[in-house]
Amino acid sequence: MPKHPPNRYSLVADIGGTNTRVALADGRRVLDDTVRRYDNTRFPGLESVLSQYIEDEGGVDTRAACVAVAGPVRDGRATMTNLDWSIDKQVLARATRAEVTAILNDLQAQGHAIGHVPQENLRQILPFPEASPLAAKLVIGVGTGFNAALVLETARGRVVPPSESGHVNLPVQTEADMALARYVGTAHGFPAVEDVLSGRGIERVYAWLGEEAGDPREWRGRQIIEALEAGTDERAAEATAVFVRMMGIVAGNLALTQLPFGGVYFVGGMARAVAPHLARFDFGEAFRDKGRFAGFMSNFGVAVVEDDYAALTGCAAHLVHLSEQ
Repeated sequence: MPKHPPNRYSLVADIGGTNTRVALADGRRVLDDTVRRYDNTRFPGLESVLSQYIEDEGGVDTRAACVAVAGPVRDGRATMTNLDWSIDKQVLARATRAEVTAILNDLQAQGHAIGHVPQENLRQILPFPEASPLAAKLVIGVGTGFNAALVLETARGRVVPPSESGHVNLPVQTEADMALARYVGTAHGFPAVEDVLSGRGIERVYAWLGEEAGDPREWRGRQIIEALEAGTDERAAEATAVFVRMMGIVAGNLALTQLPFGGVYFVGGMARAVAPHLARFDFGEAFRDKGRFAGFMSNFGVAVVEDDYAALTGCAAHLVHLSEQ
């Protein structure tokens, strides 16, 4: 007897640079007991991951499938930014045998999740003023990489345009910023936001501080956060302070660009890791540091989404939207 009824559930997946999470969804609700995580290094591509998942779930026959990809999506085809996989709808349909398929950028998926994430999974950082239900929102992902996506409510439903905001130039306001930009610029030939605001980014900040102090030392991001929380390494605190300040500056720039009166929502592993420390390192001050527009910045509430399955929820919500069109 099949483990799941045929043609009832949707398959949703969140493909990161390191792991892929796959689950079944009933409408907009992700079925928690079906979530599985796969190490990307063990698979040659997405098709083999999804085939393994379907086998692990008893050969489940799904009605629709949507995947969120850490990379740009264009004309139904995705190229991974931090993984050598190419993904298109043909691959997705072949692997899942689903009748309806969709591919989203991971931040698009997070954007579709906003409003469907339980309130207890939102950590408020800056207060949210009253706003229209149709007000734009902004999702900013800080994890393996960095990206941002605008969330728009239209007469035909929610629209979340794709973006590659992590690859714009790193802001420079001080001599220290310039020194940091020169240091991280060696990674890709120019200093990008993602070179600082990501898991690998905080490692570069930590290494840069060591070079500046004449005491070079390299630590993994997890080590830095653990030492910060334990209070055992002053440089870990210094690196986090630089990280949080830049996080505030970049988020403030994006808020002024997009005017998300419905709020700014941070997602991603690094955003969640530093969330308890944002007030300590003056995130709000950096976010509002816009000269004569400092007061205007109070129009934008800020929260951190502390829901590891938000991208899966966003994929499920997007499939529901497609079915209603």
